[in-house]
Amino acid sequence: MMKMGEMWPQLGSVIASVMFGYAMVMQIFPYQLRTPIKIYANKMFGYVYPYIQISFDEYTGEWHKKSELFATIQSYLSTKSSTEAKRLKAQDVKDSKSLVLAMDDNEEVTDEFQGIKLWWASSKNPPTKSSFSFYPQSDDKRQYKLTFHRRHRDIIMGSYLDHVRKQGKAIAVSNRQRKLFINNPASNWSGYKATKWSPVVFEHPATFETIAMEPKKKEDIVNDLIKFSKGKEYYAKVGKAWKRGYLLYGPPGTGKSTMIAAMSNLMDYDVYDLELTAVKNNTELRKLLIDTPNKAIIVIEDIDCSLDLTGQRKKKKEKDDDEDKENDPIKKMIRGEESKPSEVTLSGLLNFIDGIWSACGGERIIVFTTNYVDKLDPALIRRGRMDKHIELSYCCYEAFKVLARNYLDLESHELFGTIERLLGETNMTPADVAENLMPKSDIEDADSCLKSLIEALENAKEEARVKAEEDAKLKAEEEEKLKAEKEEKLKEEEAKLKPEKEEKEKVESGKEVKCKLCNGTSAKQDGKDNGVSH
Repeated sequence: MMKMGEMWPQLGSVIASVMFGYAMVMQIFPYQLRTPIKIYANKMFGYVYPYIQISFDEYTGEWHKKSELFATIQSYLSTKSSTEAKRLKAQDVKDSKSLVLAMDDNEEVTDEFQGIKLWWASSKNPPTKSSFSFYPQSDDKRQYKLTFHRRHRDIIMGSYLDHVRKQGKAIAVSNRQRKLFINNPASNWSGYKATKWSPVVFEHPATFETIAMEPKKKEDIVNDLIKFSKGKEYYAKVGKAWKRGYLLYGPPGTGKSTMIAAMSNLMDYDVYDLELTAVKNNTELRKLLIDTPNKAIIVIEDIDCSLDLTGQRKKKKEKDDDEDKENDPIKKMIRGEESKPSEVTLSGLLNFIDGIWSACGGERIIVFTTNYVDKLDPALIRRGRMDKHIELSYCCYEAFKVLARNYLDLESHELFGTIERLLGETNMTPADVAENLMPKSDIEDADSCLKSLIEALENAKEEARVKAEEDAKLKAEEEEKLKAEKEEKLKEEEAKLKPEKEEKEKVESGKEVKCKLCNGTSAKQDGKDNGVSH
C-alpha cells in the first residue's frame, strides 16, 4: 500500500501534467476552436462533477448599475460571514446604521436550508481590458458564487433563493438608517444622479410610549398599524391595494408631527414629506408616487393650506381676470416660469391617494394633517382614502401624566389633583403643558415645574373667562347694534311711506267729499222732480 508521504508527490505530478497538457492544447489549437473545446470539456466534466454553481455579479449591464440582488445577498451573508469567515471586509454600505462585515475576496462560508448544505464564495475578477467612462466605477468585478448538489436543484432554484431575497431585504431594512425625504422641483429631475426626492437622516426620538395621549386611543392606533404591516395576504384576498390613510386633525400644538415620527419609528418606515406647492401638475404628482418605494409614509402636512382643495370654484369674473393676467406677456416675463402656480387638482390628488396609480407599490401609509378639518372636501377624507381619522385635542389628565413621567420622572405628586381639576376646566395643548414642565435651569425641581404649570393653567383659565366675557359683551353689542339698525331702518321706511300715506288719505278724503256733494245734488234734483210732478 502506498504511504501518504509517497501519494502527495505523485498527485502533484498528475496536476502539473494536466496543466501542462491544457496549456499545450490552448497553444496548438487555433482561437476559433477553443470555445467549442471549452464547451465540450465542461459538458464532459459535468457528467462526473455533481455540483451546480450560480454566479451573482455586482453590476448589471444597464449603465453599469449596481445589482440590487447582489446587495441583498451581501446583507443575507453578513451575519454568517461575521461568525464563520476567517477573513472579513468591513464596508460602509449606503444608508446603513453601522459597518457591514462581508466576506473577503476568495473566502467561503457554508449555509444550510431544509437539511441541504450549500456553499457561498466571494471572488473578484480583474478587468480584461482598459476602458474609459464618464461615470467611473471600481475596475474589479466582484461576484458571489453559490454551489450546491444537483439533486437539490428545484429546492434551491425555488424556495431557497426566495428565502435569501426576503431575509436579505429584512436584514437591510433593520440595519438601514431611516430617512426623511422632500420632493425636488421637476427642473432638478434630469441629469446624472438626479433624483425626485432629497433625503436627510431622520433621527426623531418620538415613540408611542412618549406621546401624550389617552392610553386606550394610543393602543388602538398601535394595533391598527401593526395589523396593517402584517396584512399583505389579507389585502390581496379582499382585492385592495396594500395602503392605508390616516387623517390627523386638531388645534396647533397637539402633536400631529410627533405622531408621524412615532409611526415611522414603530413601523421602521422612511418618511416622504410631499410639498404640493412644488408640484406643477397631476403628471408630476403621479411620477413622485411611482418613485416612492414600499415601506414608506407619505405625508402632506397642513393640507388645507397647501392648495385650494376645498372643492370650491372661482366665480366667473375672478376666473376671467386671472386668464387676462396669464395672457399678459409682460407680466409673464416679470413673474418668470418658476412663479407659475401649481396646477394640481382635487381630482389629481384623489387619484394619487386612491386611484389606479395608488396600486403601483405596496405597504404605504398616507398621512394628512390639518388644523381645520371642516375646510377639506368630503371626497378627500372619506373612508377608503383616509381610512382612520385621529383627533388630537387639548391635553387631558392621562396625557399630562405621560408628560410628567417623561419630563420629571414623576408617577404621582400631591399637586396632581389640582392639575387634574384645572385641565378639566380649561384648554391647553400638550406642547404648552410640556413647555411648563421642562426645567429651565439646574436649580429648578419637580415642585417648581408643577407650580409653574398650575400658574399657567390658572392664567389660561382667567384669560378664557375674560375672553368669554368679552365675546359675550361683543355679541350683545352686536345684537343691540343690529336691533338698532333694524329699528332705524323701519323708521326710515315709515318716514318714506308717510308722505305717500298722507297723500293717499287726502285723495281718499277728497273722494268722500265729492261723493257726498254728488249725493246731495242728486237728492235736491229728485225733490224738484217730485214737486213738478205734483
